[in-house]
Order: sequence, then structure tokens, then C-alpha cells
Amino acid sequence: MDAVNDFLIFLDGYLGSALWFPTFLLLTGIFFTLYLGFPQIRYFKHAIGVTTGKFDKDGAKGDTTHFQALSTALSGTVGTGNIGGVALALHLGGPAALFWMWMTAFFGMTSKFVEVTLSHKYRNQTEDGTMAGGPMYYMEKGLNMKWLAVIFAIATVLSSFGTGNLPQINSIASGLESTFNLDPLITASVLSVLLALVIIGGITRIAKVAAAIVPTMAIFYLIGAFAVIIPNIANIAPFFLSIFADAFTGSAAVGGFLGATFAYAFDRGVNRGLYSNEAGQGSAPIAHAAAKTDEPADEGMVSILEPFIDTIVICTITGLVILSSGVWMEKFENEFQRADMNFVTGTFSESETEDLQQLFSFLNGDESSVTSYTGNINLVNGKAKTQTILLC
Repeated sequence: MDAVNDFLIFLDGYLGSALWFPTFLLLTGIFFTLYLGFPQIRYFKHAIGVTTGKFDKDGAKGDTTHFQALSTALSGTVGTGNIGGVALALHLGGPAALFWMWMTAFFGMTSKFVEVTLSHKYRNQTEDGTMAGGPMYYMEKGLNMKWLAVIFAIATVLSSFGTGNLPQINSIASGLESTFNLDPLITASVLSVLLALVIIGGITRIAKVAAAIVPTMAIFYLIGAFAVIIPNIANIAPFFLSIFADAFTGSAAVGGFLGATFAYAFDRGVNRGLYSNEAGQGSAPIAHAAAKTDEPADEGMVSILEPFIDTIVICTITGLVILSSGVWMEKFENEFQRADMNFVTGTFSESETEDLQQLFSFLNGDESSVTSYTGNINLVNGKAKTQTILLC
């Protein structure tokens, strides 16, 4: 598993964590927004009408209603990314990160409109009568690139573990364990059974369950959020000003030098924005392809609401909870056990790349020239004074 983890970290260094990735993502949304004439603004009202069923036609092919398709897509985005993702972005990138999350969502509304419309246009009707669609279908049919469709399908399956279930299950299990001392294995077992009961029913049952759970979940979350925001209402205006004031200059976040630059605020904001609304990721179009309509653009308009609800509304409320309450600037003292400390022999400097690599290898359990120190340590005012040791 260490080898797999190292390989994923290596890829992430050139993809998700590289500055070109969020920049390219944002520029793609900007291009389609300008090319199509700001559809996220022009069609927003019509999108609401389509979602409510105002323009439904009898006999249209599909398995779910527009609202069920929207709820199914939202069920995979509303959650960890709106809470933990926003908290991490603000903690490291400062208030400015929220601005770039908004930008990702605004232009992501067009990206979502394009990918969902194409997915619906090139969808297939399977042998059992259900509809199947997604980016892999328009890659094969529209672009005539079956090899790319295969790569995307494989990548989607792999990424579904990282963004589709592991963070959510881990958050639930960790929360129940810390609050009620419930064994994570019990939580995982129960959730696995419940998930199986839903998935076995196919897209129809998934959509029905999502349509019932997602709105209820959102209402409870909003009630809890406003319970924090209202008592801190006086802090809202100053933090809104800081969001815009620091958008292009960066802010001195609690993360130290990481949060002090514009580049990092931009990267964290766009990165977390993508993780939250999945615009351009290609997973939501698979759910939207099942909607009952013969007009692909109609479902594309429905998908415009997804980044708006997920990021502009819910992430903003999460951000206001964190910023207005002031917890984003709090530091928590860590209690280190004796076993958390490693003493090594020699003299090392953090300005030397080779020293850092050797220390990292030592702490990671890899082959290294660094050796553990086993002699006596002289302490003066809590600091090691022996010349030949270093505390890691």
C-alpha cells in the first residue's frame, strides 16, 4: 500500500496539486461561459422551471425526474467537501479562498451545463430499458476516441473510492467514534448494508432515496449553521470585506507562509471548489443522463443549479460559520507522547535539501544514512544542549 500511496502522491504532484490544474479548470469554464453567452445567468430561471417539472412531456425516455437526477448528483457532492473542504481551504488559504471557490462554482455552472448536455445527447438505452450515459459515451460517439473513453471509465472507478465514499465513511465513523465511542467497524458494517439495499435497486431506487434524503439533509444543516451565524451576525460584514480584499493579494492565514500568498489562496479555493461541486470531473453527468427528457439541453440547464446550490449557497454558509465564529484562526495545542519523539545522531540543517531528504527517509522508515541517538541528553530549560543530536 505504501508503494501505491507514493505513486498517487507522485501523480497528484503533476495533476491536482499542480498550479496548472486549477488554472486550466477555471479557464475552461471561462471559455465556455463566454462562448455560450453566460448560460448560467440567462437560463437560471428556466433551469428552476425544468427542475420543478414545468416543462415535462409524457412519453419522454428516461428513468428519473429532473429533480431526482439533480438530487442524485448533489448526493455525491453535498457533504464532506462542503464542510471539511471549506474548513481546510479557509485554514490554509484564508478568507480569500472562499472567493476563488465562488469563481470555480460560477464558471463551473457552465462546465457542468456542457458536460451534462453532451452526456444526455449521447446516452444509450440498455437491454433492460434503462438509460446509461456519461463522458465516456460522448468521448466514444462524439469524439470517436474509444481509447480515451476507456481511460476515463477506469479513472472514474478509481476516483470514486477517493471522492465517492472513503471521505464520507471516514468522517461518519470518526465522528461516531469520538462522540459515542462506537467502533468504526460497526459503523462501516451498518452503512455497507444500507448502501447495498439502495444500490441493488438500481438508478431508480438511488434517485428516489436521494430525492428524499438530500433536501432533508440540507434543511438540518442550514438550521445548525444559522444557529452559529445569527449570534455572530456582527462579524459577517468585516469578513465579507476581507474575502474580496484578499482575493488577489492573499492573506496571512493560520497556516503560516502557506496561506500568505495569492497563489496558495487561489489553488486551495479552486481545488476545494472542484472537490465540492465536481464541475468538470465527469461523475455528475452519469446521474443526469438518466433523466426523463428528449431535450439534452434541458437537463444541462438543470445541472446549472448543482454548483450554485452546492458551492455558492452551502459552501458560503459553511464559510460564514467558520469566519464569523473566528475558529479559522484558532490553534490547538498538541499533546505529544514520548513515543512521538525521535532523537538522531549528527547535525542537520533544514536549508540543506540532502539533509531534509535523509531525515524524511528516516522518519518514513526508508533507507537512510541517519541513525537513532542512544546516549544521554542534557536539557537546559527544556532544550537539548548535546551537540550531536537533533530532535525530530
